[in-house]
Amino acid sequence: MSKISPVPPGHSPLVPMLAIKSCAKAIAFYKEAFGATEDFRLVEASGKVGHAELRIGGALISVSDEYPDFGCLSPASVGGNPVKFQLYVADVDAAIDRAVRAGGTLVRPLRDEFYGDRTATVADPFGYSWQLSSRIQDVSPAEMQALWDKAMAGAA
Repeated sequence: MSKISPVPPGHSPLVPMLAIKSCAKAIAFYKEAFGATEDFRLVEASGKVGHAELRIGGALISVSDEYPDFGCLSPASVGGNPVKFQLYVADVDAAIDRAVRAGGTLVRPLRDEFYGDRTATVADPFGYSWQLSSRIQDVSPAEMQALWDKAMAGAA
């Protein structure tokens, strides 16, 4: 008898599941904006996406249209979303430009951060925020804490 892994092949144990209004449009956006690749898609006869798996930067996410009967609601239906995704890329300047050209909205402009990343945040048209980042300097946790303390003291 063969042993079946509790985690499907190619998956990590943690997979974000995003409910989206107009999921097919979101898939197209994620492909254009973030270079997502699509592993597969389950589609109802009506065109509604029941489940799709995408890879962005090597990470797996699953997406679907809304299914209110199952508690699967998008940010548009619940009045917002507190979740932000961080995506590390080789060239954050180019990645932000690509995301904005694809229809994203720049929320926080590019800047070099004290913790060693160059970052910017873009909101996708479907209610999710994406912090795109490139590591530009290695900063130890101890250095990071000291810089954080200094920044917070200046903010008070």
